[in-house]
Amino acid sequence: MGKSLLKYKNYDVHAITTVSPLGKINANIATWVMQSAMQGKFITVALYKMDYTIELVRESMILNVNLLAKDQAKKLIAKLGRKSGRTAKKFVNLPFEIDERGCPYLTEAIGYVQCRCVGSIDSGDHELFVCEVLTQKVLNPDKEVLTNDYLRVEGLVRG
Repeated sequence: MGKSLLKYKNYDVHAITTVSPLGKINANIATWVMQSAMQGKFITVALYKMDYTIELVRESMILNVNLLAKDQAKKLIAKLGRKSGRTAKKFVNLPFEIDERGCPYLTEAIGYVQCRCVGSIDSGDHELFVCEVLTQKVLNPDKEVLTNDYLRVEGLVRG
């Protein structure tokens, strides 16, 4: 039968960073992020229901979507994608800053989109968060975008 049609899609790789009202911060890896309104006014982010990040996003309804660069792949996939923020301190030795809302963003990313979640919908093992874009900041314009295809070639993800 071969691979499913959706396996042919090449998604950009992001880190979703967030903060709870009590100041707890976390980050995870997400590939299912898309613009969902004209002029980039809204984006939709799919978060895995088992992740700690989704708990914090539900509490605060704020997040940053960090567009990752290829040079971040080996360090961040293991650190943010294979460990839980419930037990691991993901921001140790990770270059980041805190925005005016107290939400972290990754300074070595290509840039980030600062968001306020306006609603969500169930999507099986994920929940889709519709997010109003508050601002977009380009930090490292000369870096190359990290993609899911690159992660496959490098053996950093399955499938």
